[in-house]
Amino acid sequence: MNSSIRAFLLLVCASLGPTMAFAERAVVIPTPALDNPKAAGPPQTAVLAGGCFWGVQAVFQHLNGVQRALSGYAGGDRATAEYEMVSGGRTGHAESVQVTFDPNVVSYGEILQVFFSVVHDPTQLNRQGPDTGTQYRSAIFYADDKQKEIATAYIAQLDQTGKFGKRIVTRVDPLRGFYAAESYHQDFLVKHPTHPYIVFNDLPKVRNFERTLPKLYRTEAVTLSR
Repeated sequence: MNSSIRAFLLLVCASLGPTMAFAERAVVIPTPALDNPKAAGPPQTAVLAGGCFWGVQAVFQHLNGVQRALSGYAGGDRATAEYEMVSGGRTGHAESVQVTFDPNVVSYGEILQVFFSVVHDPTQLNRQGPDTGTQYRSAIFYADDKQKEIATAYIAQLDQTGKFGKRIVTRVDPLRGFYAAESYHQDFLVKHPTHPYIVFNDLPKVRNFERTLPKLYRTEAVTLSR
């Protein structure tokens, strides 16, 4: 979605008022049958795409064991990793978040559990909420074969449960590069909690996280400004 269309949608949301906000659906799902065991070691990263990166970053900032959540772009070239270009939907990029985490506190599988349960609807193809286009696709960008194996097995496991009612369309692609988004996109929910888009689309995700997966939730957000 280009910036002018998004601006129009934000005006519509603002005209409805905060009382019209409605909670996004969260899905209670099992933990991954295949996962890395938690163990002390250097920080690891996961790169995930699930719609507008404002909400994805906001959710993972509340996950225990996460040291940093950085909004950015993945799937395309460095030369086109700019918001105005990516929003046109022709760069190959997806709005993504790079999650840096302590593998002794949270596992890669638990990160994927949060991703599928409360971050987004993995059955929507090339869209999330009011945002449409390949730049808003559901995708897991794996850093190594183990991440690929865990992600692929978990998608198959979740499809077998029928929890989502439709098949998961999340892509599992190799990570070719991750490029940080512009500074004004970072910590967006923390900085702008009353922004109409945030109120309608992203605050419900954080509330769902706290309610649905309380053992993984941390109250204080980990922000880049600290």
